[in-house]
Amino acid sequence: MSGKIYERLNEASGVYFEGSLVERRRTPFQELEVYETPELGRIFRLDGCNMTSERDEFIYHENLVHPAAVAHPDPRRALVIGGGDGGSSEELLKHPSLEGVHMAELDPVVIEVARAQFSKVHRGAFDDPRLKVTVGDGLAYLRETTVRYDLVALDLTDPVGPSLELYSPATFALAKRAMAPGGALTLHIGSPFSHPQRVRETLGNLRRVFAVVAPYFVHIPLYGSIWGFACASDTLDPRTLSPGEVERAIAARGLRDLQYYNGDVHRAVFALPNYIRALAA
Repeated sequence: MSGKIYERLNEASGVYFEGSLVERRRTPFQELEVYETPELGRIFRLDGCNMTSERDEFIYHENLVHPAAVAHPDPRRALVIGGGDGGSSEELLKHPSLEGVHMAELDPVVIEVARAQFSKVHRGAFDDPRLKVTVGDGLAYLRETTVRYDLVALDLTDPVGPSLELYSPATFALAKRAMAPGGALTLHIGSPFSHPQRVRETLGNLRRVFAVVAPYFVHIPLYGSIWGFACASDTLDPRTLSPGEVERAIAARGLRDLQYYNGDVHRAVFALPNYIRALAA
């Protein structure tokens, strides 16, 4: 079945791609779809929202992971809440100091389909012995864990409906409790153009919990807009790194296959246009 794949950005606009349905499944948690498209290759969708694509996944996953991971002097343990496509874990595993990455994904069908159909996203990360995958409620895991992580990535669906709680100060406080001294939390925060109130509220919630909140923004073709991220910590601030320091860290760690991230990009993503400065103030 071929046609247009639509996703609403808000009540007044959206994005679409031409594509054909590969698979559709109803899981106990959500509707999952895979489409083949001429522009972005395979697209992974949940409940009618575009999650990742083969062609542009690196923009989202590299920016979610590397600004904080490179700024951390010696990350050893990382936690991914969500991220069942494996893309965030794959980027984290590029850092040789990481002894273990723990992915806590709610929906086992997401992992199953990602493993089978999105090897261009996870690139075999599920077979890396350093990756531990558990299926279950990530929020419950944060409440219960006694492990302390250097990096925590919330790789989640948008903060609407049941996911709204995952972007609350209470959840951010749980993530902070699971962080080792010097650790950092990263997450996506939506589009400053299409979701300005969402961006403002999420940054405000983060600032209620963390001393340092550094927002940054990139354009993601699959999402049809400029998209926001944030790094939150009590001590780590990736904005203090110069392009040269980032390049030296990339070389020292032997980070390979980076299609987006480099020293100049690290500095650039934190440079905010005036309309975003006002929104993020």
